[in-house]
Amino acid sequence: MNPNRRLFTAGVAVLGMSAFAGHAAAAGKDDEKGKGKGKGKANHKNGKQLLGDKIKANGKHVLETNGPQTVSVEVKDGKIAGMHVKHSKKGELPVTKYKTKTKMASADVLQYASMQHVQLQDMGIVYIGYAYYDDYGNEEIYWYPYEMIYDGDTGAVEYIPVY
Repeated sequence: MNPNRRLFTAGVAVLGMSAFAGHAAAAGKDDEKGKGKGKGKANHKNGKQLLGDKIKANGKHVLETNGPQTVSVEVKDGKIAGMHVKHSKKGELPVTKYKTKTKMASADVLQYASMQHVQLQDMGIVYIGYAYYDDYGNEEIYWYPYEMIYDGDTGAVEYIPVY
């Protein structure tokens, strides 16, 4: 084998390993924090079921309390105008709005589309989800049918589940 070819191959290998090592070191710094955005899992909840008959009354309605976070929705004319999450110490937490055509939360238990039969999938219905990250990095997502949302998918980003 040509010495120049060996030198080139060795240089490419060293360059590749140094790039990988730099990426691994950067990931290690994030792991040291313990808590943070995106470190946990996504918990899908049926917002329609949690809201129930409160949808008929205008105003702010508390859905549930998760530790120091209080989750509430704002209802306007029988539709959800927004979701707010208030932390007892940090104040208002940022909320992300998602949209998908896959039913992510059911009334009883979560079933991913990949685990359902094709006939059971809701392909024609759009779901809107409001999400926030709790203190442990878990993403809490509350899903509603599109028809329940006041401003539809305005500002919503496509939800891509990470299994």
